[in-house]
Amino acid sequence: MSTKPPSGTRDFLPEEIRRREYVVRVVREVYESYGFEPLETPAFENIETLLGKYGEEGNKLIFKILKRGEHEASGEADLALRYDLTVPLARVVAQYQNELPRFFKRYQIQPVWRADRPARGRFREFYQCDIDAIGSTSPVVEAELLAAVSDVLGRLRFESFEIRLNHRRALTALLECAGVPEALHAEALIALDKLDKVGADGVLKELLARGVGDTAAQAALAFFAGTKEVTDAAEGLDRLQHFVRGSDAGRAATEDLRSILALTAGTRAHGRIRIDPSLARGLSYYTGAIMEIAVPDLAGSLGGGGRYDNLVGMFLGRDVPACGFSLGLERIIVVMTERDMFPAKVSTGAVDVMVTFLTNGLRADALKLASELRAGKLRVEVYPEVSPKLEKPLKYASGRNVPVLAILGEDEQARGEVTVRDLQTRKQEAAPRATAADWIAKRVRIS
Repeated sequence: MSTKPPSGTRDFLPEEIRRREYVVRVVREVYESYGFEPLETPAFENIETLLGKYGEEGNKLIFKILKRGEHEASGEADLALRYDLTVPLARVVAQYQNELPRFFKRYQIQPVWRADRPARGRFREFYQCDIDAIGSTSPVVEAELLAAVSDVLGRLRFESFEIRLNHRRALTALLECAGVPEALHAEALIALDKLDKVGADGVLKELLARGVGDTAAQAALAFFAGTKEVTDAAEGLDRLQHFVRGSDAGRAATEDLRSILALTAGTRAHGRIRIDPSLARGLSYYTGAIMEIAVPDLAGSLGGGGRYDNLVGMFLGRDVPACGFSLGLERIIVVMTERDMFPAKVSTGAVDVMVTFLTNGLRADALKLASELRAGKLRVEVYPEVSPKLEKPLKYASGRNVPVLAILGEDEQARGEVTVRDLQTRKQEAAPRATAADWIAKRVRIS
């Protein structure tokens, strides 16, 4: 019998969990500093809640749950695992509309599931770290979201990252101006969303396969080719505005983008933004600005989001403006681990001091000393077995990356002392037993 977890899922060992908790703590602190409040929703939803919200590609990746009991033989599904955190949020807003504030700002850090093909940094079960603002069409919302996620990455010591920014209505106008028929816009967006993965030739083949004419496909791709290397946001926006100048919707969309750019000038997002007309974001519920964060030498993004003013209305019967951004916890951890970006304390053990005793008669005093140390907010482990020669506790403490070993032996007891060994410098000192907890705590905090 195989002991491996299912493909696309993982077991998390202690060191990995410390890294995850560190990133989540930073994300939570930043999100709360912007006034976002926590929310949690069930791991699974009614299947009709999820179907039809993610487009053709997304619907194929929903993990469906078969009916149970007497209905099991039907092979039909009535529930599904959560695909993302945005659609459940829209359902919550509709359900609790009278209990939520007019402007509802929430963050949510929970796992989602997708029946995707596993790859490096891509899993079937993974965590998302979402922030969303409900109730306003102001571009201040987009600017705050970009500032918040930029603050998160800054706190996590990401030095090189880029925010790709586009607009769904600008994309629509671009397709119109390139000559793509309106009936084929959805098909064209699915193909264009793969530009970074399959390149221009691959997208051209898919556009043609989806019924887009060669002239229109070539015109759209020619525009993207001309803007791909433009890094200055203002220049990229000017190029886009010029191309869609014949479309009222296109002009309005580029003005939205110009407002967002201006509003981020005083935030950490400033200088990180690049207007990328090829950015499509595969999910069909986006209606306005769309954004994505990329880092050098990483296939895929660290996260993305956008405005979705019609999604809540699918549950409520009237549209409610909304905009959100999702950071991918797994992608962030993969990059930080590979590039050695975690602080040393995160990677070391979860113990500040280990207490060991040299005779069974000192077991009770070892537990008492550990309690005194814990009262001083230290993380303490007691080595559970007698080891007169210290070989085993020293080896164990080294494997656990414990910095300090407190030793209780008969000689120490006779002198009213505790021997304290620094396992990094190998220096030993004697501490009075009566004040040993405070004495050790000071040494640990200094180191």
